[in-house]
Amino acid sequence: MYKSLESLMSKWALSAALLACMATAQAQQSFPGVGRVATPAEVAKWDIDVRPDFKGLPKGEGSVAQGQDVWEAKCASCHGIFGESNEVFNPLVGGVVAEDVKTGRVAKLNDKSFPARTTFMKAASLSTVWDYINRAMPWNAPKSLSANEVYAVTAYLLNLSGVVEDSFVLNDKTIFQAQARLPNREGMTTKHALWPTTELGGVGKPDTSNTACMKNCATDVKVTSMLPDFARDAHGNLANQNRLVGQQKGINTLRVSTSTAAKPASAPKGPPTAVLSLLQSNNCLSCHGLDKKVVGPAFTDVASKYPGKVDYLSNKILSGGSGVWGSIPMPAQTLKPADAKTIAEWLTDGNKP
Repeated sequence: MYKSLESLMSKWALSAALLACMATAQAQQSFPGVGRVATPAEVAKWDIDVRPDFKGLPKGEGSVAQGQDVWEAKCASCHGIFGESNEVFNPLVGGVVAEDVKTGRVAKLNDKSFPARTTFMKAASLSTVWDYINRAMPWNAPKSLSANEVYAVTAYLLNLSGVVEDSFVLNDKTIFQAQARLPNREGMTTKHALWPTTELGGVGKPDTSNTACMKNCATDVKVTSMLPDFARDAHGNLANQNRLVGQQKGINTLRVSTSTAAKPASAPKGPPTAVLSLLQSNNCLSCHGLDKKVVGPAFTDVASKYPGKVDYLSNKILSGGSGVWGSIPMPAQTLKPADAKTIAEWLTDGNKP
C-alpha cells in the first residue's frame, strides 16, 4: 500500500509539473514573437519595496560620516547641507527635540504657530524614508544610489534629527534601534480596518458594519463650476468649443453667469468680434480684464486714461513697458502693428469696453 501511495503521489507531482509547463507555454504563446516570461532575477530587481516591519530591506550598512559625504555630493544641492532645504523643496529636518525622541510623538505638530512640517516631524516609519530615498532619489538619477549609500544617507538624516549619535552605523539590523527612537513613531496606527492583515498590526477585517441611512437625502443636487467674471472669456466662448463626444457642454462665457450677481446697467459692453478675436489669440485677457484689474490694468481704465491716443497705445502694446500702472512690467508683444492699432482704436474711438 505504501508503494502504491508513493506511486500515486509521484503521478500527481508529475501531472502538476506538466500542467505548470503547459500554462507557462500557453502564456508565452499568447502573443507569439512578443516578449518572454521574466526571470526570477529580473522580477527581483523590481521587487524593491520595504515594509514597515522592514521586510524587503536589503543587506548593507552606512555610517553617519559616510552619509554626510554622499549627502553633500548628491543631495545637498536640493535639500540643503543640513536638510533645511534650499529654495524649492520642503525641509526634511527640524522641529524635533530630545523629548520627542523619548515620547515618540512630535509636540510641534500640535503647535499651530510653528511655521513648518518637516519630514522627520511626520515620519512614523523609517521604512518609508529608506524606501523613498532608495527608489526616487536623487531627483536627477533615481535608483542610482547603492544600498550602502541609502543606509548612509538615512543615518545622516537621523543624526541631524538627533535620533542617533555621530558614530552610529545603520544597517538591516540596527535599523530597528533607530525605528525605536524615531520622533513620531507613535504618530501612526495600524489598528484600523484599512490595514490589510494582522501581520503588521491591522485588525484584519474590513469596515463593513455601517448601514446606509437612506433618509432625508438631498434631492436636487447639482454640481457646477464657475469662473470669476474677469476670467470668463479668457479662453473664448466655451459654448463654441464643445467636445464632440461625452457630456462636457460648454456654457456661454461671453456673458455674466446667472449664478453670479447681476452687473449694474452701466456695465461695460464686450468688444466687437474682430477685436475679441485679437485679444484672445494674443492672450491679452490673461492679464487684463474688461473692467477689472487682473495683472495689468482694466481696459476701461486704459481707455479713460488715453482717450484718442491711438498711435501712443499702439506703440505701447508693441513695445511694452513698466512703471505707469505699477511695478509689474508688460513685455513687448509680437502681434502685427495693424492688429495693435485695431485694439488701440477700439479703446479710443468711442467703442470702449
